[in-house]
Amino acid sequence: MDFQAFVDSIDTMTCVISVEMKDDGNYGDIRLVAGNEAYVQSIELAGNGPQLMSNKFVPNSVYQDYFPKDLNFERVCYRAAVEKAPVHTYVHPDRFDFWFDLYLIPLKSEGNMHYCTYSQIVTQSADTKKMSNLSRDIASDVLNTCIKLTNASDFKSTLKEVVKDVRENCGAISCCILTVDPITHSCKVLAEDNDEEHADMTMNSILDEDPDFYENVVTKWEDTIGGSNCLILKNDSEMEYLREKNPVWHESMTSHSVESIVLFPLKFGQELLGYIWAVNFDTGRADQIKQTMELTTHFVSSSISSVQLIKRLKVLSSVDMLTGVLNRNEMNERIDRVVSGEDHMKNLGIVFADINGLKRVNDDQGHFAGDQLLKRAAAILKEVFPDCDVYRAGGDEFMIIIPDTNEGELERYCRELKAGDLGFATASFACGSYFVDDSGDIRKAMHIADERMYIDKADFYEDHPELKR
Repeated sequence: MDFQAFVDSIDTMTCVISVEMKDDGNYGDIRLVAGNEAYVQSIELAGNGPQLMSNKFVPNSVYQDYFPKDLNFERVCYRAAVEKAPVHTYVHPDRFDFWFDLYLIPLKSEGNMHYCTYSQIVTQSADTKKMSNLSRDIASDVLNTCIKLTNASDFKSTLKEVVKDVRENCGAISCCILTVDPITHSCKVLAEDNDEEHADMTMNSILDEDPDFYENVVTKWEDTIGGSNCLILKNDSEMEYLREKNPVWHESMTSHSVESIVLFPLKFGQELLGYIWAVNFDTGRADQIKQTMELTTHFVSSSISSVQLIKRLKVLSSVDMLTGVLNRNEMNERIDRVVSGEDHMKNLGIVFADINGLKRVNDDQGHFAGDQLLKRAAAILKEVFPDCDVYRAGGDEFMIIIPDTNEGELERYCRELKAGDLGFATASFACGSYFVDDSGDIRKAMHIADERMYIDKADFYEDHPELKR
């Protein structure tokens, strides 16, 4: 067959792909046999199109000349060329900032060489109609996930349900959502579900076994996926790919008798939030699982991002940005809850603390030094009161709420605080405290503790008049 003449008769960007089958039943090279003018120009005159590893089209070249090894690409080529199944898929590989509408049509085989056409339509933005063009079963599964996430009153419990649904839909023994934090170089299990026979094979147990799992394994997942939108490993041959790309993870998985893996990154925009993965899944349903997961991860990622945004906004509204302790707004809200009885406590202690000598530091060394002094003061307060809420009431004044305490313990806290080294010879803590049996008297405790702090401060400046503000 004259493949060049054949593709030249097609207007859409099209090439012919060959898949070589070996005697042992495995496939060998996958090659771009011939391309029409539109396809060749997409490589050689890329312009604003996808940037490839080579900008020269050479007939019958292996596809790895143009982009890295991609098992998902190989799988659709094998399905069309060898299994003779027409394939349509709509994908967004991470290596490109483009969406690909792909159509693969089987062609006649010649001996151990199998062929298919590969036509693509490339767009910079997603076509939501194409994304939602799913079978009824897949659409039902995805819609079920979307409804659960949208109506979630308890996000963690809902996510646990979603993970269970994903595991059961995949026919997997285990499924997990793992969030990542590149700043702290850590990962955390957000939700997971195992079947009854493998209840002890949890992701948390794997993290406990290997404290360096994030650095040794998770940080290499993007490279393991290789610029595609997911990683699906169905058999020993494909698991061999994992051994080459990520040997530490391969060893970890094989030690837990894992024979197949589905791994999808969870992204919102360009931000990597984490991963969802399932192991020992129903490999006979790999294509349906891939389609379901491609859309499911959009909703899961969006929900995780929204929850994280709310948490960030909560931090911004409740935490003092300079010192990292709770701010005055949060302090007032806490006091209102205590006074109303919503947050009732017994044996309550209140401590007010202030910094002697801050003005001298600001005047002599500048406000940057003064800010460093405030940060150091906050750090000491958190050390002295590790299980208590510390608030910056304003300026250099802090308030601490201590539940389940007594007068002797409060006195010990104040002595420890006043002995703290603020790092400036002219600076020290002034503090005052008061104890009440019941939190209903919190305003009285605050008033007296504040008065005692100012008495302590006045005593300090009487002894050190040269530092008086």
